[in-house]
Amino acid sequence: MAKYCNLILIVILSVNYYIRKTILSNPFMAKKFKLKVNGQFEYTFNEEDQEFLDLVPTAENAYHLLQDGKSFNIAITARDFDRKTYQVKVNNSPYEIVIANPLDLLIDEMGFALNSASQVSSIEAPMPGLILEVSVTEGQEVQEGDPLLILEAMKMENIITSPRNGTVKAISVKQGQAVEKKHLLITFE
Repeated sequence: MAKYCNLILIVILSVNYYIRKTILSNPFMAKKFKLKVNGQFEYTFNEEDQEFLDLVPTAENAYHLLQDGKSFNIAITARDFDRKTYQVKVNNSPYEIVIANPLDLLIDEMGFALNSASQVSSIEAPMPGLILEVSVTEGQEVQEGDPLLILEAMKMENIITSPRNGTVKAISVKQGQAVEKKHLLITFE
């Protein structure tokens, strides 16, 4: 299985290149990618790694690749663009590939990864504004996505939602209060 992993990564990025030229033509998005194969093997490489592929489409979602004098038949059996996942068969061996593009890698580097929400212990005002409504009380159990309060800023109402499941420990603001950016709003237990 491991002998196909590098090949699969190159193939998936190549297929992704054909399908999503707009992403790769953007200079910011064309830097590097991280791929995870079958939830085990991780590889990082860039768009230049695709330049020397001898990859030929043979049918819809099917390709033929010559790599190091070896022939490979590749079929994309399923894909989910929103989740950036692919189901691929290389010479009839199945693989699952998850692609993290440069924006995903930047979000992860900045600490805004999706799974980091479970570590949030407080919420601060993202911008200066006026608290129009507080929708929760201290000690209340909340679920991820539940509305906590409404912050009016620049004549727009912004619903601040819970980033995780938990219990509201303290509410540091009240309705009608003006807040500055980074003002503590709510603390979780």
